[in-house]
Amino acid sequence: MFVHAWDYIVSGQFVALGFGFSAAAVRFRAFGSVDQIFSVWISCVLLLMRSLWHSLGLVRLNADDRCGRKRKTEAGYKSEDCMNPDSSVIAAFKVFQQELDTKHDKHERLVKISRDITIESKRTIFLLHRVTSVPDVEEILTEADVKLDSVRQKIGQIAEELKGEDLHQFHRAFTPGIQEYVEAVSFHHFIRHRTLISLEEINARLVFIRENKGEGEVACVLTFQITPTDYLLGVADLTGELMRMCISSVCNGDIDTPFQLSGFLRQIHDGFSYIGNTGPYEVSKKLHTLRQSLGKVEDACYTLRVRGSEIPKHMLADVFTSRAATHLDPDEPIV
Repeated sequence: MFVHAWDYIVSGQFVALGFGFSAAAVRFRAFGSVDQIFSVWISCVLLLMRSLWHSLGLVRLNADDRCGRKRKTEAGYKSEDCMNPDSSVIAAFKVFQQELDTKHDKHERLVKISRDITIESKRTIFLLHRVTSVPDVEEILTEADVKLDSVRQKIGQIAEELKGEDLHQFHRAFTPGIQEYVEAVSFHHFIRHRTLISLEEINARLVFIRENKGEGEVACVLTFQITPTDYLLGVADLTGELMRMCISSVCNGDIDTPFQLSGFLRQIHDGFSYIGNTGPYEVSKKLHTLRQSLGKVEDACYTLRVRGSEIPKHMLADVFTSRAATHLDPDEPIV
């Protein structure tokens, strides 16, 4: 391109410049003004430069110039009017636009479902905390089963959204709800069996059968697998609920439950200590909260063992409330 431009300059532009100087000379003889001949010479130079820029492709064509002027002058003018609809680049970017819009819409739906799962799981946890103050524990557990079944149906909606998709691509959209569900179902399992539910047992309940609307079509089976990271984070949150259950049990006169919870929390703490800094970053962050919960439960057990015979049962609630206020960690978030 530069070679052709140079040939164009040598062959034609100097000819135009020569005619310009000739015209300037004629005007100088006629009017005898140096300013006039200088202005004519500047006009010729500008004409030469514009022709050079056109030849090098540094200036848009006239159609593009008109399009640019129209874009600046007319209100509401769209840039698509200057685009070629048959361009392969435009067609490719329209496909990209549709893919991104579909992904963002799916992400927003998953966030909404995760928010609903979080709300229902928290309500189930609040319900389970009533087992320390009611005589019929089985009635509370049965009602919690119904709530957990409704939560699983919402997880089935996540499984439908992720059908044919990469789970890890949308993991951040629904992981808060899944962690809250693990916390609720493990809390329910501990109250009934006094053991920790395994990841395999949780995933075994997340199998969903969806009937197709078309006639003669076979029902579709969907599964949702909770990741080990979400399971660990949910179990770490469980320790906070067990600590609250310990304090509530003491306040209601139950002396045996705090010691059971203390031994169970030590086992969980030992398991997380083996992971240490080798696990995910979120797990190491929640290890600090786990140690705080274990320390509060051990403090309650120490008070019951050493001073339990000195304090009447109806005053235990006031004692533990005052001790909790005294040993409150300023870095601990208020729940």
